[in-house]
Amino acid sequence: MKIDFANLQYQHNLYKEEIEEAILKVARNCNFIMGDEVQVLEKNLEEFTGAAYAISCSNGTDALLLAMMALDIKPGDEVITTPFTFIATAETIAFLGAEPVFVDIDEKTYNIDPYKIEQAITPKTKAIIPVSLYGQPTDIDAIKAIADKHNLKVIIDGAQSFGSTYKEKTDGNLGDISTTSFFPAKPLGCYGDGGAVFTNDEALANKMKSLRLHGQSKRYHHKYIGMGGRLDTIQAAVLNVKLKYYKKDLALRQEVASKYTKALENRLDLILPYIDEKITSAWAQYSVRVKNRDEIQEKLKQAGIPTAVHYPMPLHLQECFEYLGYKKGDFPISETVSEEIMSLPMNPYVTDEEIEYITNEVVNCIH
Repeated sequence: MKIDFANLQYQHNLYKEEIEEAILKVARNCNFIMGDEVQVLEKNLEEFTGAAYAISCSNGTDALLLAMMALDIKPGDEVITTPFTFIATAETIAFLGAEPVFVDIDEKTYNIDPYKIEQAITPKTKAIIPVSLYGQPTDIDAIKAIADKHNLKVIIDGAQSFGSTYKEKTDGNLGDISTTSFFPAKPLGCYGDGGAVFTNDEALANKMKSLRLHGQSKRYHHKYIGMGGRLDTIQAAVLNVKLKYYKKDLALRQEVASKYTKALENRLDLILPYIDEKITSAWAQYSVRVKNRDEIQEKLKQAGIPTAVHYPMPLHLQECFEYLGYKKGDFPISETVSEEIMSLPMNPYVTDEEIEYITNEVVNCIH
């Protein structure tokens, strides 16, 4: 059996006629930048998330940049985040000349440990960026309490978690600013790069709208130093179609995750995903922890089962962050998880037959 990790082709075929007609409509109108579909998408995203303002942008990395620029993060500032994430989270902090300050993760959720944040705060700290890793929102109540106490802003890196909820509130409506990515392999993906920022603050929303258009207040008049951060009209058109079916896709992802868990639970040689009862996950990944990961991955590959490692090296040990002065052993939970984590094929269309095959092979490989 040959398994497809993300199954993007299958999803395209499901909505093929609608998506291709939407793309053709943009092509016929030749309105490729900031076309009507972009404004429609932003209204649809506001309705979906409950956030007062949704601003589309070029990708999830630029979404983080827009959020920090809107909050005036500058050289010399410190921003607290997790070392166990994709590099963009900390890369954008460094790009603005600020300093990423890492805090270790919770061993069960793999998200930043709220109870280790306060000891990392200094007079230079300006914001906290929790990551909703693998699709599961962070413990925002605990983090927001610390942020309010120290007058800090919270930016949610929700690149993997669009549509997840915390106490029935969507992840796009949790931070002072929340961000997401529409990279094709994300739970809601477009056909290229794309992202969005969300806020309930009108002033921040207006500033981010300006920043993504090179800081323009009106054409060729620039209030801020900004960026070229617009979402292409064609990508907005694709997302408008896919968003209509997204709640169904989220429900299917939950079903796949539940079936994986049922098939693999009660095994002492596997650590399965933990989801807090007040949270729903978007299930960007279904990630398990195993010993002898490389050996198991190779055996699964030979059986036609693709796996992935998100992520094999924590950020504090990356060469580009050597200047921060961290060393091995500084964040032991992140380091241990990075050596054991392994993602199984996850998308809304993994069949029962495939799940049975995958889980049987995982069990056999471990023995």
